[in-house]
Amino acid sequence: MNTQTHVDSWYAASANQAPKFPSLSGHVNADVCIVGGGYTGLSSALHLRKRGYRVVLLEANSVGWGASGRNGGHVGTGQRADQETLESMLGLDHAKALWQLGLEAVDTVVDLIEENNIQCELKTGNLHVASKAKEVPGLEEEVEHLSTVYGYDKMQFVPGAELGALTSGRGFHAGIVDTGCRHLHPLNYALGLARAAADAGAQIYESTRALSYSDGDKVTVEAPAGSVTADFLVIGCNGYLERFAPKAAGRIMPINNYMLATEPLPEDLARRLIRDDTSMSDSLFVIDYWKLSADNRLLFGGGETYTRKFPSDIKGFVRKCMLRIYPELGDTTIEYGWGGTLAITLNRMPDFGRLAPNVFYAQGFSGHGVPTATFAGKLMAEAIGGTAERFDVMASVPSRPFPGGTLLRWPGLVAGMLFYALRDRIG
Repeated sequence: MNTQTHVDSWYAASANQAPKFPSLSGHVNADVCIVGGGYTGLSSALHLRKRGYRVVLLEANSVGWGASGRNGGHVGTGQRADQETLESMLGLDHAKALWQLGLEAVDTVVDLIEENNIQCELKTGNLHVASKAKEVPGLEEEVEHLSTVYGYDKMQFVPGAELGALTSGRGFHAGIVDTGCRHLHPLNYALGLARAAADAGAQIYESTRALSYSDGDKVTVEAPAGSVTADFLVIGCNGYLERFAPKAAGRIMPINNYMLATEPLPEDLARRLIRDDTSMSDSLFVIDYWKLSADNRLLFGGGETYTRKFPSDIKGFVRKCMLRIYPELGDTTIEYGWGGTLAITLNRMPDFGRLAPNVFYAQGFSGHGVPTATFAGKLMAEAIGGTAERFDVMASVPSRPFPGGTLLRWPGLVAGMLFYALRDRIG
């Protein structure tokens, strides 16, 4: 079996002891078979076990191996698309329902961490900064809109003149502090979910790639050395879906994003970079995002590519983005650089759906995966349990396939991404 261990990231180097699971050999039966050992699959397994279902989860590598163990660790409020966009797309009532689900997604992450004593450096707050002066009025309007229309009081506008007290980052014109956001160590969070699901009775198999499935009244999933027959199937593969479910694959585009970790920084420098130890993000289309680890490393994410090949020098690739914002780190040692694959959708909203009455999937979290993928597991467990109303709030958001399907989607995506990246550079 050709499987892989975790990439050489700071997350892997600082990971808690990982639970070990066998590979599947032979045939097993279950109420629900889950494919994918990231947040979607692990949360589904845990929530389904709470409801008493017999659960088998198949992971091709190790739990948390994909984007769930490599991402920026931001746990943002709301949805990936902003509320005014959702109001225009779906109407105010649907947008309000999505906002409330987004808040509950953050609460779900926090509750799971507390209930299962997951040690994952959970912290509070995000500072989002405007990279272009013309965006400042929009930030002020967003804070006001969420306060008056949605009753949200955890967001504060920061004028440009006051931003320097919060961060030494260069090139920003104003910001928003959202104390409803959280941030964490993403791999340790995933490993904690896996341990909690296993302790609750889920059967988890690592190094077990799901090759195909046949649906009907029962679903049978084939793996290299065994198979699973179940009443329901949950697909949680996201950017690693490939050919397992072609009907869903055409609705997402896998892209690669990259991160670095510096050496531990002196306390005074760390506080200068991010005074209040929040996570941070900018407003560029190809977004930069960053935070401090518990030992004061700057964990910085920036830059994207759209092929399977990663840059030969990931540290240098991301370092250019970091130094544009923090030139004072020019002499700082970069100890880790790594990349991972996520999935985006055309409208940047997650794609929830059914491929058959008993086959559920959630994917395309578009960089908002820690809360949304976790919450997807909760909603799919509700739907399998017979209460699908909240799942359908997410599933009823229109999600169009990429033009050209899985074969021809790539050229159009690259052209579009390069256009927006150029617009970022020229303002």
